[in-house]
Amino acid sequence: MENRTLGRTGRKVGVIGLGAWQLGADWGRVDEADALGTLDAALESGVSFIDTADEYGDGRSEQIIGRLLSSRARSGAALPTVATKMGRRAPQVAANYNAANFRVWVDRSRRNLGVERLDLVQLHCPPPEVYFSNEVFDALDALVECGAIAAYGISVRSCEQALAAIRRPNLATIQLVLNAFRLKPLEQVLPAAAEAGVGVVARVPLASGLLSGRYTAATVFGADDHRTYNRHGESFDVGETFSGLDFATGLEAVERLRPLVPEGAALAQFALRWIVDQEAVSVVVPGARNAGQARANAAAAALAPLDRDALRAVREVYDELIRPQVHHRW
Repeated sequence: MENRTLGRTGRKVGVIGLGAWQLGADWGRVDEADALGTLDAALESGVSFIDTADEYGDGRSEQIIGRLLSSRARSGAALPTVATKMGRRAPQVAANYNAANFRVWVDRSRRNLGVERLDLVQLHCPPPEVYFSNEVFDALDALVECGAIAAYGISVRSCEQALAAIRRPNLATIQLVLNAFRLKPLEQVLPAAAEAGVGVVARVPLASGLLSGRYTAATVFGADDHRTYNRHGESFDVGETFSGLDFATGLEAVERLRPLVPEGAALAQFALRWIVDQEAVSVVVPGARNAGQARANAAAAALAPLDRDALRAVREVYDELIRPQVHHRW
């Protein structure tokens, strides 16, 4: 798998990683054996970056990854870079983003993951005021200086937030929604990140599964799946569910893209390859619920870069169907 530099961390990571939100059971129940099997399959397929958060299953995702790290350390196997996120377990007011809370949150994640130092900690879509607080970034710098974390970044909701974060001199990475249904970051954010040397972690790469091509108008998701309970933003920002696109329009867009998929590849792999083709992206973090999905995602890195006709067709589908719904929002 191609390796790229993860921004100012200086670490090399495989361009396709693994998003571990689903291991926290917010996409329906995933038992621990399946979760560990998914992680093992991803690493065996060349994945070297795992993205999680302290709120995923209230720590369950971190704890399962911690068991993987412990097992690999005992066997002498190489360890992946693990990025976690913090802040969403507390009420979302800027005052909660302070040095004392950061230390508590970081220490909890260190215990969950079973490590002395966290590879990368990202503020998890914090309130807008946080981006302009020198005290917040001083506190993050202090965590690096004392050795509790190796580097820090921010997971953002909007392009405006991403551009504000990139201006911070010690910020290592930004994480944002980027997929064939969310093209706005290509205009300013990716060029700015590349110029600043800030890494880009692309999340929601399959638009909550829409770009897998497996869903129809008759698909029903479980009651404990955010694609049921957050379809209109009832629980958190709707941009995290189907990238903010309504389900029917998403299905129509998928059918427009399906003929572009190279022979022998899946639509999901096409969608991941589109992201990999954006040179400023450090790593894309698709989720997987089982070993087969993890292997298929990783295999997308081996696809040939998309040709100009395919890239133009993705843009046309976006402009005609998707831009009116999402472009002005994030």
